[in-house]
Parts: sequence; structure tokens; C-alpha cells
Amino acid sequence: MRNIFVGLVVMLLAACSSVNTNWDYNPDVNFTQFKTYAWVQTQSGSEYHLDGLMDERVRNAVNDQLQAKGLKLVAADKADILVNYLTKVDKEVNVDTFTTNYGYSPFYDPNFIGPYWGPSANVSTQTVVREYNVGTLIIDIVDRKTDKLVWRGSLADTLQKQYTPQERITAVNKAVANILTNFPPKADK
Repeated sequence: MRNIFVGLVVMLLAACSSVNTNWDYNPDVNFTQFKTYAWVQTQSGSEYHLDGLMDERVRNAVNDQLQAKGLKLVAADKADILVNYLTKVDKEVNVDTFTTNYGYSPFYDPNFIGPYWGPSANVSTQTVVREYNVGTLIIDIVDRKTDKLVWRGSLADTLQKQYTPQERITAVNKAVANILTNFPPKADK
């Protein structure tokens, strides 16, 4: 059941305009030296990745993006860098309080003689609590020679539902493209 829930993370990312994308990298690394990549080999029985269909979609999207950047997929022992991804879902709570004041009614102001028309005492306050899920997709790039993380990108977004396989593929492709826009990082000028 957990795999199904976590599987929703990636298929539902990139559906809102409130996408939060972050990057971090080691500025001492020369990213132009990296020409080949391979996927990190996961332990069997690990719940680190998504179910089979979503795992394939994420890997295909990452492969497409990295190959478009000139990197070549090779065997792990020949790769310059190793690629991995992970997902997580966090529950968020949003609390909004609304106060409404409607109508005008007469009342007496002690400083004035006679009735005064102003805001009525018809005030209503309503509090709305909304719980929602925020999914995060994280892509890690590890230098195979040093076995150190050299680049990490992530995208967090409110989960939205996509129902068809094509909608899921589109959402994954968009999320991965957003994450990898800053890989390799641009050289500081």
C-alpha cells in the first residue's frame, strides 16, 4: 500500500503553478568532465523507489534529459557519475480564518446627537482547515570515483490527480525537466 501511495508522488507532481524547485551542488566539481552515467543499483526488497510503472517513467524521463545534455548511459563500472532518485510525501495543513461583516444598521454614538449609520454588529467568523499532501521528487548525482554526492535537485508540489497513463507520463517528464534544468550547473561568472 505504501508503494501505491508513494507512487502517486511523481505522477502527480508538476500539475500546479506553485512548484518549488531547488538545486544544490559542490562548486569545486568540474561538471564538464562528466560524459557518462549509470543508475545506482538498489538492493532487492528496498522500498526506496516507486512501483514498476512509475519507476520506469521516472528513469525514462531522467535518461531523456541527461542524454539531451550529451551524457551517455553506460555500465555502472564505466560511468563517470551515478544517478539515483527518491520520493517522499509530507502532509501539510493550511488554516484560514475569514471574518465577514455584512449589512449596515443604525446605532447611537455618544459623541453625536441622533442615530448614526455604520457597520452592523452582524459579524461572522469562519475557520477552514485544509490538509493536503506535498510530494517531493529528489534526483541525486554522485561522482563514481569519489563516491560523493556532487549535485542534488528536487521538486516539491501539491499532489494533483492524473488518471490516464499519458497524463502520468507528461507529469513525470515535466517534473524531471524542471529538476534537471540546472544540471550541469552553470559556471559562475
